[in-house]
Amino acid sequence: MKKVRISNTPITTEAELSTLAGIGGGALSSFTGIVRDDGGVTAIELEHYPGMTEACLSRVIEAATARWSLLGAVVTHRVGIVPVGDSVVVVGAASLHRAEALEATAFLIDRLKTDVPFWKREHYADGTAKWVEAKLSDDTRSERWA
Repeated sequence: MKKVRISNTPITTEAELSTLAGIGGGALSSFTGIVRDDGGVTAIELEHYPGMTEACLSRVIEAATARWSLLGAVVTHRVGIVPVGDSVVVVGAASLHRAEALEATAFLIDRLKTDVPFWKREHYADGTAKWVEAKLSDDTRSERWA
């Protein structure tokens, strides 16, 4: 079971992972990214390239399932304006054993950050907004899976 979803409405970890919980595995690992107040940030705004974004997410899931014996994987990403405290991404992997689920989850979020076309703008309390540049640290983390 592989699921990719882009949402412009609030997402919850439990709802996104519910399809993985009942597929008979012994391990379910997940990561939920939450918008944080990073120096006065009140919200982030995410844009994407419809169609291409979903295709790239599907390729990342395919790479994970080729590398680990997964029973399923889920990636849900929010777009639009997302306020501080709301979930922006949920990634999950189910397998028979914990090591595969944990490693696959790390792979999925690391590759999502570098291989999938999302653009992020931070909105601040003073009314200004700023586009966020790609981070070298994300590239470094993603390279470990090469």
